[in-house]
Amino acid sequence: MLSTVAERMYWLARYLERVENTARLVGVYHKLLLDLPNGVDITWYNLIILNSAESTFNERYKNRDERNVLKFMLFDEQSGSTLSAAKMLRENVRTSRDVLASEVWECVNELYLYIRDNTQQGLLRRPRYEFIDGIIKSCQQLNGLLSDTTNHDDGWQFIKLGKNLERADMTTRILDAGVSLLLPSSDDIGVNLHQVVWGHVLRSLSADLSYRRTVRTRIGGAEVISFLLEDEFFPRTLRYCHNRIVESVYKLPRQKAVLAQLEAMGPFEFNAASDDEIDQRFRDHINELQIQFAGLHQCFYDNWFAIGQA
Repeated sequence: MLSTVAERMYWLARYLERVENTARLVGVYHKLLLDLPNGVDITWYNLIILNSAESTFNERYKNRDERNVLKFMLFDEQSGSTLSAAKMLRENVRTSRDVLASEVWECVNELYLYIRDNTQQGLLRRPRYEFIDGIIKSCQQLNGLLSDTTNHDDGWQFIKLGKNLERADMTTRILDAGVSLLLPSSDDIGVNLHQVVWGHVLRSLSADLSYRRTVRTRIGGAEVISFLLEDEFFPRTLRYCHNRIVESVYKLPRQKAVLAQLEAMGPFEFNAASDDEIDQRFRDHINELQIQFAGLHQCFYDNWFAIGQA
C-alpha cells in the first residue's frame, strides 16, 4: 500500500473519532452543568483549558462565555472543532474514494452538511442535546459502514490505528475533565458532587452499563478511573485501545520499531484507594499518558507515512 493512502486511512479514522469525541465532550458538559448546584465554580471555559487551546481561543474571542466556547468547540473552522474535523474527514474520504464504498462518501457529506447547517441548534440550550446526539449517531453509522464495506487489509489496519489512538487520547481528556471539576470544589456543597461528576464521565463514553456489569458497585472516582484505564473488554478504555493497536501493528510490515514503543508504554493503572487520593498526581499521570500516545503517533509517521517524502 502507498504511504499516502495509508496516511489518509489513518487520518480519516482519527478525524471521524474526533468529531464524535468532541461532540461527546460538549454533551457531557451540557448535562453536567445543568445538574450541578449553585455555588460550584465551573464554567464552559474549562473545555478550552482541557483541550490546551487557551491561546487560540483568546486570540479569537474576547468573552469566555458559553456561546463563544460552543462556537469554538463546534463550529470554528480555524480550531479543532467538530466542523473543522468533519471538513478534514470529508477531504480524506474524498481523496480515498477509490478504496472506499460510495456509501461512506455519501454519509460523510451528510454529516458535514448537518454540522455546518445547524449552527443555532448547537448554540441554543433547548435543541443542543438533539444536535449532539445526531452527530454521535452519524459517526457511529459511519464506523459501521467502514467496518462492513471496507476490505480488512492493510488499509483497514491503519483505520484501526487511527481510531484507537484518537479514542485513547479522548478518554484521557474526559478523565482529566472529571478531576479538574472536582479538585477546586468545596466539601460543603450539599450534594454528592463526586458521584454526579463520575457518573457523567461514564455516560460521556457510553460506559455506564459496562461499568455496572464489570465493577458491580456504586459509582466512585477510584473505581471509574481503574475501569477506564485498565478494563480489557470495553472499547474506550486505554488498555483496550492499546491492545487493539498492538494487534493491528502485528498485521503490518516493518513493525519492529513501533512494537518496541508500544511495549515501553505505561503503566496505565493509577493506585487510588479512595476519591481523596485522586489529586494532582493523577492529572500528572494522565498528562504523561497523553505524551506517550502523542509519541506513538510520531512513531507511526516516521515508520510508515514519511516514506518517500523529502
